[in-house]
Amino acid sequence: MTQLIPFTIRRLASGDSDMVRDLLVVFGHAFEDEPTYAHAQPDRQYLEKLLGNETVIVLAAMQGAEVVGGLVAYELEKLEQQRSEIYIYDLAVAKPHRRRGIATGLIEQVRIIAAERGAHVMFIQADLEDDPAIQLYTKLGLREDVLHFDIAVT
Repeated sequence: MTQLIPFTIRRLASGDSDMVRDLLVVFGHAFEDEPTYAHAQPDRQYLEKLLGNETVIVLAAMQGAEVVGGLVAYELEKLEQQRSEIYIYDLAVAKPHRRRGIATGLIEQVRIIAAERGAHVMFIQADLEDDPAIQLYTKLGLREDVLHFDIAVT
């Protein structure tokens, strides 16, 4: 019988830019998009600025000193009412560590942070072909079918 090694979840803050780099490697592998996540990483000053911003939520799932997964979310302040929403933008767990509750744990931790910040709701997107993500998010929340459009700025 395989013994599962426990994991911890940590909110990254100023001083954790090296761990962010480890998390970006996990994202690159998980999303099969190393060029986006590993080839042009921002400098330490940029990362430290983001990590010091309370509306940027970066969580790392740790097994000992190793980053095995993580989540990046952004608090969006709304205009129509005095409230905010939390947008979970990136969520991934390294393949060898999946199916152990890490993704659910990350979402639960951001839910706690969202409640502390007084957010109205959290939301996340999934690709249509990403069945495991769709199953997880369906278990945790209400599904809305929408279309997503990327609009170039130049």
